Amino acid sequence: MSKRVIKFTKMQGTGNHFIIIDSLKKEEKLSPEQIKRLCTPAFSIGADQLLMILPSKVADFRMRIFNADGGEVEMCGNGIRCVAKYLVEHGYTKKRELEIETLAGIKKPVIKGDKIRVDMGEPIFDAKLIPVRLSGRVINRAIKVEDMDFKITCVSMGNPHTVIFMDKIDKFNVQKYGSALENNKMFPKKTNVEFVEKIDDNELKMRVWERGSGETLGCGSGACAVGVAGVLNNKSRENVLIHLRGGDLEIEWTKDNHVYLTGPAEEVFRGEIDV
Repeated sequence: MSKRVIKFTKMQGTGNHFIIIDSLKKEEKLSPEQIKRLCTPAFSIGADQLLMILPSKVADFRMRIFNADGGEVEMCGNGIRCVAKYLVEHGYTKKRELEIETLAGIKKPVIKGDKIRVDMGEPIFDAKLIPVRLSGRVINRAIKVEDMDFKITCVSMGNPHTVIFMDKIDKFNVQKYGSALENNKMFPKKTNVEFVEKIDDNELKMRVWERGSGETLGCGSGACAVGVAGVLNNKSRENVLIHLRGGDLEIEWTKDNHVYLTGPAEEVFRGEIDV
């Protein structure tokens, strides 16, 4: 089978790293197997997710999001910040407030100096809509996974998150328990898992196991879910700084029930590759 060459840009936000494929003029068709290979460092570029930028009929641009396993997902907070910066720096728009269509709806990143602030919308608590195979709100609910008892809080930020507050996360076995929770039958669409340690009312520290990608250095929508869960569990205030392994993100849950994510994004390198 003949190969073709595609251009890509590698970007990162708080250590969450992405392959950006510009499909605004010509859509690049990639199979799940090709995406998985491109995201695997041992064989190709390496990334937590692949992001494709396309034209939109309802917003300024459209973004498709593919996990490292090749599966398409709804939303990525760090990813949309990288896409916004890409669009501005590559001359596709002069706007500083964009509308970007995603499977989780239209999101509005705002460029503010070297940071991008995104209105991530309203958090979802109804278990059926997250989705979780439980009823009502899932806040500090007990669950046993493998040999450990956890208290989980479930939130959707357009994609499902399970937040667990605990002590001393640095040496915790995120791979074992993150994978077990992601694939637990309680979560029909699987789940992202955030393990969180309280520093004080204004700061939290988190590690994240991303659905379809494994442990990553950062997760924007996960940080939003943690900010919300922190308020619900009396662990933090509505404005909170979250320390991830790849950097810091600012989360604000406002009185109008919207969650705002603010943080950096930067281009790492560009290139071409055979697929």
